[in-house]
Amino acid sequence: MPLPAAYSPNYFSLDDILATQERAPCKFAVNVPKMGVLNPSAEEVDLKAGTDLELPMWLVTEMAAGRQPIVNPDLPKIYREAYREILKADASAVDLHKFNLYFYELGSYAKSFDAKGEVQDVLLHTFKTRFRHIMDLADNSISDPTVQQKLDFLERRIFEDGHKAKGKLNDWLWVTSSTMEAANMVVNHKKRKRVDLDESGNFNK
Repeated sequence: MPLPAAYSPNYFSLDDILATQERAPCKFAVNVPKMGVLNPSAEEVDLKAGTDLELPMWLVTEMAAGRQPIVNPDLPKIYREAYREILKADASAVDLHKFNLYFYELGSYAKSFDAKGEVQDVLLHTFKTRFRHIMDLADNSISDPTVQQKLDFLERRIFEDGHKAKGKLNDWLWVTSSTMEAANMVVNHKKRKRVDLDESGNFNK
């Protein structure tokens, strides 16, 4: 299954736009002239160094890039230690939709703020743990919309593709009237094997 275009990332992807609208906390490392309007709790024209704000992820990633970043970002709360421990304990039981609809895609941005690599590890662990459960749902559910309520965007795509593939397989199994036969090569191999066994038995006698 090809990944959604948003995972490229794709500048024109609506899913990527929606995912990066999530806000991330950050602290300004330098004074920013004429940008005091970003801080609703202050009346200064300039944005002072040390100011704490929550900004959209698409803006934070740009301002935190380079050798002299404008902001020092922090992780969104759903990727912090308390939430990571919940996912490590039993990722399959978590309502990932309540965490964030774009949990994996947002995490692919947030992991760049995590020097220890713990966000990347928990993303991989969560996906691997939940993948088999998603495939079981796709294989056994029958047009039940509630099974998708705990899935994030990527997981829903996997579920839908798996469910469609299962439906196509069932259709093929019911519609086809041809019987499956062993290939000639397999049949001939079995015949030769029986002949060899018979000959070896005669030889031993």
